[in-house]
Amino acid sequence: MPIGKSLRKVTKNISKSKSAIHPKGRKFKQLTRASLREKKIAAKKELRSEQKQNDLLIVAFFQDSILETSRLDTKIFTIDDMKAFIETFIARDDQELQDLKDSRRPGRPASNKQMLLEARREQECGFYSAGWSVPDLTNEENVQRLRAWEGSFGGVTSLKFVSVSEKSQ
Repeated sequence: MPIGKSLRKVTKNISKSKSAIHPKGRKFKQLTRASLREKKIAAKKELRSEQKQNDLLIVAFFQDSILETSRLDTKIFTIDDMKAFIETFIARDDQELQDLKDSRRPGRPASNKQMLLEARREQECGFYSAGWSVPDLTNEENVQRLRAWEGSFGGVTSLKFVSVSEKSQ
């Protein structure tokens, strides 16, 4: 008989037994394995959800950037334009970060918000230096799709992406 891996199946199987579970017994070990597996799966699911949110954030920023009234006539964009969009995206919280640094008294530790903003900025700079996967704005059809995008993660699959780094030409 196969060993149940999900916590629900294991607890259902254990609840059928009439006696208490022994701490060194087989059923106790099954229960422990299943609960650890559930925690690990939940952590991976949370991490993946956070990654999806971050991916949607940059795509939404690109959409806002190309929907500005001064850029509505532009059919395609250059790599330099895309680099400028990324640099603007990275610098979006610089003013708030500077305000937090200025308001902090000398000798005091940084606030949690300041540390989070600095960590996010460092992470985004790392993505940019390694090559950030962003919508390909050098393709006219892709630009039209991005302009018509409604903000869902499913709609992102129809877009073509290209890796852009600081050194891209």
